[in-house]
Amino acid sequence: MDILIEAYNLHKSFGETRAVDGLSLRVAAGEIYGLVGPDGAGKTTTLRLLCAVLQLERIKGGQPASIRIGGYDAVRQTELARAQIGYLPQRFSLYDDLTVLENIRFFAEVRGLSSADWRPRCMEILGFVGLDPFVDRLAGHLSGGMKQKLGLAAALVHRPRVLLLDEPTTGVDPVTRQDFWQLIIRLASQANHEPSVAVLVSTPYMDEAARCTRVGFMRAGRLLMEGKPVDLTLRLKDQILELRGHPLDLLRRLAGADQDVEDAQMFGDRIHLRTRLGKRFEVEERLKQLIVSEGGEIVQLRPVAPQLEDVFISLSDQAVSPS
Repeated sequence: MDILIEAYNLHKSFGETRAVDGLSLRVAAGEIYGLVGPDGAGKTTTLRLLCAVLQLERIKGGQPASIRIGGYDAVRQTELARAQIGYLPQRFSLYDDLTVLENIRFFAEVRGLSSADWRPRCMEILGFVGLDPFVDRLAGHLSGGMKQKLGLAAALVHRPRVLLLDEPTTGVDPVTRQDFWQLIIRLASQANHEPSVAVLVSTPYMDEAARCTRVGFMRAGRLLMEGKPVDLTLRLKDQILELRGHPLDLLRRLAGADQDVEDAQMFGDRIHLRTRLGKRFEVEERLKQLIVSEGGEIVQLRPVAPQLEDVFISLSDQAVSPS
């Protein structure tokens, strides 16, 4: 297995705030690793540490931190490590008064592509992201989704082995989100006839996390758990009930008060109940009687397969529970 991202014991503080707290992870070529967590979890700081935008923090008396990107030490061989990385930050800066082609040419030349190489590579990568019909359009006239695709093209123009994407689809429409993820999957699977890359993507969307090879849940700078999406959801097997009915606020209050219900969360027009292990059937029978007796209506109460969001809520509850 070709490990392209190796990070160990990462720490970073801003004043009294511990943004990243002892995080370690490894991502191989061909993998899409999803870093999931709420705002302030430390996802962006982690990506900035990996691409050496921020300096690692040394913890007195603790184990030393280290980062290797594409086999290069990010501290001792910083420029060589950075050359392996394509980085798309949350707020990618384009030059609005330059065309699509002029923007991508700028990033190609900054990355050291020669005058003989930049144009064929730029056209190749713009074709890959679907922007080749718009090479003469000013960047300031692009839609939000097209700007994100141009940002991805800029990150890929020098053929990086590691791709770091910081919430790349936030604020774009669902169709563009789908298109963008198809591009990411093609990159990781060698479908573009180039060496596969290691992709590390932060996302607030659980449906996107489900597309990843592996997922790491972050909270308060710590990596709470990581694994394949299917393996993570198995942790809550036979513990989730889905409740639909009226009125929802009454149903949620009654269900949440049950002694064997650990959590009751809204999922659109329904409620997901996380029950204690082995107590799902008892909860189901009690609620059927209680809700009707309190004037509520049950449209459906059934066991369902856990979703990644159920797992993340469970882990978050454990993280904030007193020891």
